[in-house]
Amino acid sequence: MTKNIILSKEEIQHKCKRIAYQIYETFVEEDEIVLAGIAKNGFVFAQKIAAQLAEIADFKVVLCEVHIDKQNPLLPITTSIAAEQYQHKSVVLIDDVLNSGTTLIYGVKHFLEVPLKKFKTAVLVDRNHKKYPVKADFKGLSLSTSLLEHIQVVFEGEEEYAYLC
Repeated sequence: MTKNIILSKEEIQHKCKRIAYQIYETFVEEDEIVLAGIAKNGFVFAQKIAAQLAEIADFKVVLCEVHIDKQNPLLPITTSIAAEQYQHKSVVLIDDVLNSGTTLIYGVKHFLEVPLKKFKTAVLVDRNHKKYPVKADFKGLSLSTSLLEHIQVVFEGEEEYAYLC
């Protein structure tokens, strides 16, 4: 399998910083926001954005890990914090790659079951092949690919890159 690197570690760091600034500009009036990262890579990406926000923003950032069964998104979705902790707050749902939109749209549905102040989505890579009408408000890279191609993001220790295969 051939790996075509589409984002290097440095480029990912730059995208995180840029998205953090976009989030800051959007939520500058807030006292607190919740960054809800979809388990595994989405949560790692959320942590990276939170670290950038800690350097530039005055508001408190609460991290939340969202557990969605990507093979069966109709199964119950759980979060690492109670719903009361994000109720009436501003939330950003974060994932690494927006493929078909299935994971993101079910994640959005979960958060809309409680009243929120403001809600946005962020992804590192948007593939532009969506099965559902969902979009990323903040995206690092927008890429048109064939349906046979796959994008993988690697966050393993010092190894950080995204590749197309």
